[in-house]
Amino acid sequence: MAAFQSAFLFPPNRWHNHAPSIVECPNGDLLACWFSGSGEREADDVQILGARKRAHHSKWSQPFLMADTPNYPDCNPCLFIDPRQRLWLVWITILNHRWEGSLLKYRRTRAYQRQLAPRWQEGEVFHISPDAQFVAKVEAYVQRQRERVAQVPPEHRPRFEAYLERILQYAHDELSRRLGWMTRQPPLILGNRLWLPLYSDGFDCSLIAISDDGGDTWRLSEPILAPGAIQPTLLKRKDGTLVAYMRDNGPPPNRIWTAVSHDEGFTWSEPVKTTIPNPGSSVAALALRTGEWVLVCNDTEQGRHQLAVLVSTDEGRSWRTARSLEQDSSGTGRFAYPTLIQARDGTIHVVYSHATERGSTIKWAQFTREWLLEG
Repeated sequence: MAAFQSAFLFPPNRWHNHAPSIVECPNGDLLACWFSGSGEREADDVQILGARKRAHHSKWSQPFLMADTPNYPDCNPCLFIDPRQRLWLVWITILNHRWEGSLLKYRRTRAYQRQLAPRWQEGEVFHISPDAQFVAKVEAYVQRQRERVAQVPPEHRPRFEAYLERILQYAHDELSRRLGWMTRQPPLILGNRLWLPLYSDGFDCSLIAISDDGGDTWRLSEPILAPGAIQPTLLKRKDGTLVAYMRDNGPPPNRIWTAVSHDEGFTWSEPVKTTIPNPGSSVAALALRTGEWVLVCNDTEQGRHQLAVLVSTDEGRSWRTARSLEQDSSGTGRFAYPTLIQARDGTIHVVYSHATERGSTIKWAQFTREWLLEG
């Protein structure tokens, strides 16, 4: 049966509410979080807030506090439940009001179903330490790109050359390599293996943290290097190929980036641009249990006033627009940063930032596969 419903998690307000994440708890509750404050990286009042929708209830709870580092901005939260049924919150605390100064942190717990707010049992800094192999990959990439710089349009060449110099300088500085790694989308989890997507605005690239023991220890992939290919979301094909879809923060044409891995995510192909427009905004991908792939994105080259759901029946080799979640003809609305999950009952849930002249909030939508494919 085709069905769709949506609601705001709370009434639009004057705060900046952004970058939501969502999980389904084992008891059927939905738990969402986002960051909220007077701004983003430059606002020291930014906190991580959450809300819960009890199973079989029609409304979301009042927002509650999930994490707050006093006098520092806390941003980009990511929720997931690991193979041992522990709830994780991974987020960043920004040390110097620059994305490059982000410190990755985590909390986790088994006590997250009875009370509205999870009762965190442990947590610390999530240390990211790219090694000499990372440096070598950046050096090799910069060398290749310098040989191709003549192919870059003259109007974009100065910015591109500055980008190459910056990432090379960052790669040779140990602190710059270890700070600034951020979460956006939840990990791909298959069995005990987790692939947690990370990205850096300093390096303008992506990286995957990989765990084979349910999240107790982590190894790092090689970097996924392309100008502005950030905020990856991951899917896996039946033949074992991992596919990453990434936001485009680079030069035109503005398109979603994609890269593939044939060795369980440790090395990646050079990213290429798809035909799907992207205005420099986060994308979310999900593989349905029936085999279709779903992608939610701003299908524009400029502005975040449209949010669409795309479907692929051939594991991402081609896509069609199935449904529109938001479309503001005035171009003033901002609907962005979706996160997708499929619940145990098969329904698809998406949360995303929703901002209009009325204010800012987080919106939740639930729909069936039938509703999506009938579009």
